[in-house]
Amino acid sequence: MVMQRHQLTCAGIAFVLYLHHLVGTIEVPLDSNIQSELPQPPTITKQSVKDYIVDPRDDIFIECEAKGNPVPTFSWTRNGKFFNVAKDPKVSMRRRSGTLVIDFHSGGRPEDYEGEYQCFARNDYGTALSSKIHLQVSKSPLWPKEKVDVIEVDEGAPLSLQCNPPPGLPSPVIFWMSSSMEPIHQDKRVSQGQNGDLYFSNVMLQDAQTDYSCNARFHFTHTIQQKNPYTLKVKTKKPHNETSLRNHTGMYSARGITETTPSFMYPYGTSSSQMVLRGVDLLLECIASGVPAPDIMWYKKGGELPAGKTKLENFNKALRISNVSEEDSGEYFCLASNKMGSIRHTILVRVKAAPYWLDEPQNLILAPGEDGRLVCRANGNPKPVIQWLVNGEPIEASPPNPSREVAGDTIVFRDTQIGSSAVYQCNASNEHGYLLANAFVSVLDVPPRILAPRNQLIKVIQNNRTRLDCPFFGSPIPTLRWFKNGQGNTLDGGNYKAHENGSLEMNMARKEDQGIYTCVATNILGKAEAQVRLEVKDPTRIVRGPEDQVVKRGSMPRLHCRVKHDPTLKLTVTWLKDEAPLYIGNRMKKEDDGLTIFGVAEKDQGDYTCVASTELDKDLAKAYLTVLAIPANRSRELPKERPDRPRDLELTDLAERSVRLTWIPGDDNNSPITDYIVQFEEDRFQPGMWHNHSRYPGSVNSAVLSLSPYVNYQFRVIAVNDVGSSLPSAPSERYQTNGARPEINPTGVQGAGTQKNNMEITWTPLNATQAYGPNLRYIVRWRRRDIRGSWYNETVKTARHVVWNTPIYVPYEIKVQAENDFGRAPEPDTFIGYSGEDLPSSPRYLRIRQPNLESINLEWDHPEHPNGVLTGYSLRYQAFNGSKTGRTLVENFSPNQTRFTLQRTDPISRYRFFLRARTQVGEGETLVEESPALLNEVTPTPAYTKNQVDIATQGWFIGLMCAIALLVLILLIVCFIKRSRGGKYPVRDNKDEHLNPEDKNVEDGSFDYSDEDNKPLPNSQTSLDGTIKQQESDDSLVDYGEGGEGQFNEDGSFIGQYTVKKDKEETEGNESSEATSPVNAIYSLA
Repeated sequence: MVMQRHQLTCAGIAFVLYLHHLVGTIEVPLDSNIQSELPQPPTITKQSVKDYIVDPRDDIFIECEAKGNPVPTFSWTRNGKFFNVAKDPKVSMRRRSGTLVIDFHSGGRPEDYEGEYQCFARNDYGTALSSKIHLQVSKSPLWPKEKVDVIEVDEGAPLSLQCNPPPGLPSPVIFWMSSSMEPIHQDKRVSQGQNGDLYFSNVMLQDAQTDYSCNARFHFTHTIQQKNPYTLKVKTKKPHNETSLRNHTGMYSARGITETTPSFMYPYGTSSSQMVLRGVDLLLECIASGVPAPDIMWYKKGGELPAGKTKLENFNKALRISNVSEEDSGEYFCLASNKMGSIRHTILVRVKAAPYWLDEPQNLILAPGEDGRLVCRANGNPKPVIQWLVNGEPIEASPPNPSREVAGDTIVFRDTQIGSSAVYQCNASNEHGYLLANAFVSVLDVPPRILAPRNQLIKVIQNNRTRLDCPFFGSPIPTLRWFKNGQGNTLDGGNYKAHENGSLEMNMARKEDQGIYTCVATNILGKAEAQVRLEVKDPTRIVRGPEDQVVKRGSMPRLHCRVKHDPTLKLTVTWLKDEAPLYIGNRMKKEDDGLTIFGVAEKDQGDYTCVASTELDKDLAKAYLTVLAIPANRSRELPKERPDRPRDLELTDLAERSVRLTWIPGDDNNSPITDYIVQFEEDRFQPGMWHNHSRYPGSVNSAVLSLSPYVNYQFRVIAVNDVGSSLPSAPSERYQTNGARPEINPTGVQGAGTQKNNMEITWTPLNATQAYGPNLRYIVRWRRRDIRGSWYNETVKTARHVVWNTPIYVPYEIKVQAENDFGRAPEPDTFIGYSGEDLPSSPRYLRIRQPNLESINLEWDHPEHPNGVLTGYSLRYQAFNGSKTGRTLVENFSPNQTRFTLQRTDPISRYRFFLRARTQVGEGETLVEESPALLNEVTPTPAYTKNQVDIATQGWFIGLMCAIALLVLILLIVCFIKRSRGGKYPVRDNKDEHLNPEDKNVEDGSFDYSDEDNKPLPNSQTSLDGTIKQQESDDSLVDYGEGGEGQFNEDGSFIGQYTVKKDKEETEGNESSEATSPVNAIYSLA
C-alpha cells in the first residue's frame, strides 16, 4: 500500500514537472535593441471596433496596425473576398500601417463601402488577423408623413401615445415636447417608456392644455426630427375647477372620476420573459394605469435584488441591473398598487453569454528542441465552439506539422525546430458573438546576452542588505552563475541568494564581501559574462552629539557634533532648529565638531538637530537649548524698541516655481523678534508697489518662497516684535520666472443690465501673480439660458464687456476665461446673469370688496410682464364725494404683498385707487379703480383695465350735469315765488291736461303746494353724497327731447320739444306721467 502511494506520488510529480516545462517559456526583454534584432511574427496592436458605425459626412478610417520583425505588410478582405485597394482611387493605405482611408472629397457614396472588413498582417514568420469589422454608415431617416387625428379620451382613463420613430443607425434618442418645444412634464402619472411611447396612468383635464410631439435626436448628424403632434380632447363630467385640482386628496372625487385598481399598460398580462447577455445592463419595465396613479415596487423571487448593481429609474417604473452575470437570472416581479388595490407582473430573466475568455492564448517563444503549448479556453451560454487557425487558414487545411498536436482548446508543441514559427488564431464563437485572438509561436536560436551595463560599481554600508543585478537573455534560456574574484565555486546559499532573473542578493554585507563578482550566462550556443565590483563602507556615526543646555541670555553656548565616517565618502553636516533648516548668520559659527552661538537670545531657544550624512547613509542627534530671560528688575532698565531691519538678503536654490530667501536678522533691541514678513514687488503690472508674500516665525531666517510664472520678483523682509515693525530691508536682487498659461479664471463674474437693452458683464481681473504670462486677456462667452441658444464670444483686455440689443430681463449663461500668450486657463465655470430691466406693466387686476361700512379690502395680482425683479407696489388713493376730493395718501408694499385693508374715515365717501408695480428702474403703468357707490354693496366689483375711461371726467357729462342743476334751481325759484303768493296756483290755465279726479292734491281746480314737494321724486333714491339718483325709470331728458334732439340754448336753459311729445302722449291715451320730470314742472308753473 505504501509502495502504491509512492508510485502515484512520483507520477504526479512527473506530470507537474512536465507542465512546468511546457509553461517555462522564454520572455523577450523590452529592450528596443534586443527586439529590433530578433525575428518576430506579426502582432496586431490596434484595430477598429467590431461594430463600426461612421458618419456619412466624414472620410472613413478603418484602423489596423501591427508590429513584427521584419515589418509586416498588410492586406484586406471585404465580405470574405480580397479587397484590392489599388483599384479604387478613393481608397488608400497609410504608410507602414494597414489603416484604410476612404476619401470622399471628390464625391462618392459612403453606403457603397458598407460591409465586413478583415485585416491581414504578414511577414516571413506568419500572418496575424484582425477581428471582422462590420462597417455601417449612420442613417437619420425622415419621419414618415402621417395625419394625426384629435384623440378623445375620458378624464381618468389611461392613454398611451405611440412614437414609432424611424429606424436610425444608431438608434435615436427619444424625448417628448410640445409643438412649441416646451418639454412635457413627467411624473409617476405621465412618463415615457423605454420604447419611446408616452404613457398616461390616468388622463386629467389639464393634459389637454398642450399638444404632444415625439422627437428623435440622431447622434452623428446631431439633428432632431419631430413627429406631427398629438392633440388631446378630454371629456369631463365636471367643468374645470382650480380648487379641486389643488386638493389632491379629494381631486378625483371632486372631478367626478371613478377611482380604479391598477392595470398594466406595459408589459401586458401577468407574466413575460426577457433574455439578456452577460456583461450588459438589464432593464426591466412596468407601467401601470389606475386612479390614483399607482406606485411601483420591485422584488426578486427567492432573494434580494442584486446588491450594488440595481438602480430604479423613471419614477420606479424601470429597474436597471448593471453588468449582468449568470447569478442575476431568475424571476423578478413588479408590484403596482394604489389605495384601490394592487397587481403584480412576473418577468422571467434568462441570462445568456457571448463568448468570454477564461485563458486567452499568449505568445510563445521557444528554443529549438523545446516543448510548449497554446491554451484557448472560453466560456459562454451556449458553450462556444473553439476553432484553431494558423496564419489565417483553418488548421485542418494547413501543412502537417509532426511537432504539433491539437487537443480541443490546447495545441501542444514538442521538439520544435527552426522554421516552425507561425501565428495561430483561436476563434471562440456561439450564436451571440465571437472572440478572435492571435498568438504567435516563435522558435529562436540566440546565444546568451548580458543586458546590464558593464563594470558596475556597487557601494553598500557595512551590515546592510544589498543586491547585485545581472539581467540576461538567450534561447534556449541560459543558466546563470555567480563567481567572486575568479574563484570556481558558484555563489548560492549562506549569505548569498541567487534569483532566476539573474540577481544575487546578500542579506548582510561584510568587509570580507568586498571584491569583484562575475555573472556568467550559458546555453548551448555560447556564454556571456559581466563583472560587478562591490565596496563595503563604514557607517556614519555621531560619536558626540549636542546635549540639552540651559543658558542665560547673552552667553555663548556650544553644541557638539563629532562625527566618524568612512573616509572615502564625502561627509555633509547640517543643523536644524525646530525641524527647519538653520541659517548660520553672523551670530553663529559652524565648526567641524560643533556649533557656537554668540550672544544667545530668547529667539534662539528651541530644538537643535545635527545631521551627518553621506551618499549612502546618515545619522542625527538632537538637543534642546533653553535661554533664560533677563530678570524683571533689569529688564525695566533696558528700553525696548522696534527691531533693526534685516540685512544681506540672498536668493539661492533657484527653481521654476520656488526660491530660497535667506537674510541676517537685525538687533531685536531688547524685545524678541516674533515674526518676519516677506514682501515682494514686480515691475510689470504694479511697479513700485510692495505686496505681502508670506509670514514666518521670528526663529526663522531662511524660507522657501512659492513663486508664480512670469513675474520679475524682488523681495524685502520686515522684522516684527512686541513694540512694532522694523524698517524694510534693502531689496534683494531680481528673479524672473518663466511664463505659463493661466491656471485660474477670473472670479466674481456677474451679468446685469445697465439699460433695458443691454447686459454688462463684469469680473474681478487676475492680479500680477495670476497672469502667468504676457498679453493677458479674457475670452467672454455668453448665450441665452436655453439649450437651443448659441454661444457668442468676445476677447477683451479690460474687466468689463457690454452686450447690446438684448431682450428685456432674460437669463444668460456667462463664461469668462483667462488667456495669455502661453495658452488658456482651464474651462471656466458657468455663471447666470440677466439683461436690463424695464418698467413693469400694470398689475393684472385690482379687486375691491366692502365687507362693511368701516373697511375696504383690496386684492391684486402681479403684472403680466414684470420686466425685471419686482421691488414692490405703490398704492395712491383719495376719498371723494361728488366733486369734493380728499388728500392723496400713499402706501408702499413689498413685492410679495398683494392684499391691503383700508379703514374708512367715513361711511359715505367713495375712494379712487391708483396701483402701480415697481422695479429698480421705476414704477410702471397705473391701474385705476374706484370703490363701489352703494353702502350695502359687499360683492366684489369687477376689475377694470387701464384702458377704460372715467365718465366723470368727460366734458359732455359735466355740461349735462350743469344744465340739469340749472333747471332744478329755476324750478325751486318759481316754487318759492308761487308759494309766497298764497300757496295755490291754477293748473288748468297752464296745462292742457285733465287732472285725475282722484288726485288728493286737487281741490277746486288748483294744485296744493306743500312740503311733499321737497321729497325725492318717485323711483329715485339718495346716493352716498346726498344727490338724487334715478334707479329704475327709463325716462330721461333725452326721451323728452324726441330721441336726443333736445338742446341747450346759449344761456344754458333746456330747449325741448315737450309740446310735441305731450300731444303725442295725449293721442296715445295719456300713458306717461309728467310729475317725474322737472321740465313738466317748469312748463306748468310758467
